[in-house]
Amino acid sequence: MRALTIAVLALACCAVQQALVVAVAQDQRPRVAINHAGQADATVPGIADGVWSPALTGERRPLYRLHLNDVLQIGFTFSPEYDQELTVQPDGYIMLKSAAPVYAEDKTLPELQAAIQFAYATILNDPEVNLILKQFDKPSFFASGQVAHPGKYELGHDVTVTEALAMAGGLTEKAKHSQVVLFRHTSHDQVETRLLNVKEMLKSKDLAEDIHLRPDDMLFVPQNVISKISRYLPVSSLAMYVNP
Repeated sequence: MRALTIAVLALACCAVQQALVVAVAQDQRPRVAINHAGQADATVPGIADGVWSPALTGERRPLYRLHLNDVLQIGFTFSPEYDQELTVQPDGYIMLKSAAPVYAEDKTLPELQAAIQFAYATILNDPEVNLILKQFDKPSFFASGQVAHPGKYELGHDVTVTEALAMAGGLTEKAKHSQVVLFRHTSHDQVETRLLNVKEMLKSKDLAEDIHLRPDDMLFVPQNVISKISRYLPVSSLAMYVNP
């Protein structure tokens, strides 16, 4: 009787804890996206809990954004004396020859090209700049929680959530795959979250909501309730909860 009481209390605590995790995950999305649009149908791409989100629009091939330590070759078509090879510094800037530093981190190559042309506009007449990305941080994603092999994986091609979980060795028997959490950076200081019901996607054989990952995305698979309380339960009581 005492073991059963402990089990019930443990189950209640786990349920409360799970509810808090879900509430926090759901609360993150509107704060990031609320300034962009109003309510919409949750089945529309880019919609999370009825709020449009810029980070989950389903854009599969976004332009690469520069990272620290990326190496660039800058060429000037009509002024080769200004050609240079530069590294994105720890502060995010590149130090241009005979021009002011330009902030490069998180810029796409076209954005940086425009910034460099502007920086040299006072020195050269209508400068024509060409950029080549010589060394870069390979795009990757992270898988953690109840997957067979948690860790960092290279995002070398178009990868969806279910494919990413398979790359991480699949889900463990303790996984709560009805509430997989996707974390995505929308800026340096903001992270958007979304709850994904992978269990329902696989059961219904409908992968319409199988989101395509972006570099630096993180998937977290929480632990199911039964595995959390199993250590408090004798074998007979556990069988009662698993097979009522």
